[in-house]
Parts: sequence; structure tokens; C-alpha cells
Amino acid sequence: MTEKTSAAERGRETAAPAATLYETAVKPTLAINPTTPTQGLNTMINKTKDFLAFGKANFEAITASGKIWLAGVQDLNKQFADTAIASYDESIAFAKALSAVKTAKEAIDLQSTLGVASISRAAADAKTLADTSFKLTEQAMAPLKARVVVAIGSLKKAA
Repeated sequence: MTEKTSAAERGRETAAPAATLYETAVKPTLAINPTTPTQGLNTMINKTKDFLAFGKANFEAITASGKIWLAGVQDLNKQFADTAIASYDESIAFAKALSAVKTAKEAIDLQSTLGVASISRAAADAKTLADTSFKLTEQAMAPLKARVVVAIGSLKKAA
């Protein structure tokens, strides 16, 4: 075929193979079962709808997970800020108490008491924040986990 071949000539060249394909493949299939093309088209349309619904559900799960995560991170930040404020207030109270002591022994005893209390509270606060973070992760992953279960179920059904 040269570059100067007309569109009409190219059309005639492709018409013959298309007619042969119709005669050898499509026509015998229609003779056996005239509804086959309609069934195939309906199957294709239904599978496409299923695929789109699956994608939409995945998107909704990701969105729900993101919302849960965002709300949880805000709560964690609030807890962290509350912990920091409480620690600051305690430090101010310690400084005031330290300025009121009269002997070095009183200062050392006060500092020891505050040190033990601070370490205990820091450990408790760290545990609380870690537990909250773990629960947040579980909650945020729940919608995604549910979609994975659906996907595995779909794969099992398809197999």
C-alpha cells in the first residue's frame, strides 16, 4: 500500500477480511443462538458495573479511614498538649515550692519527690498515648480491612 492510496481503496481492502470474519465466526454463532451477542454485551455491562461499584466502595473505605485517622490524630494532639500543659504547671509549682525551702535537705527531698512523681507520670502518659495510638490505628484500618475481606471473597467467588 502506497501513501497515495485513497481512502476508498483502503476501505475495500479491509472490507473483504471483515466480511470473511463475519461469515466464518459471527454468522454461525448467531445461527446457533441469536441471543449470544446480547448476553455477552449484558455480561460485559454488568461486570463493568460491578467493577465500578467495587472501586467506589474502595474509595469510600479509604475516605472513611482517613476521617477516622484525622479525628484520632486530633485527639492524640489534644492529649499530648494536655500532658505538656500539666507538666508545665507542675514545673511552675515545683519552682515555687523550691523557692520556699529553707535548707538544702528540704530542696533535695522536694526534688527527689518531684523526680519520682514526674517519672511515674511520664511512664503512665506514654502508655496512655501508645494505647490510644494503637486503638486509633486499629479503628482507621477497620474500613480497609473490611474491603480486603470483600476483595478476597470476590476473588474466591471468581475462581
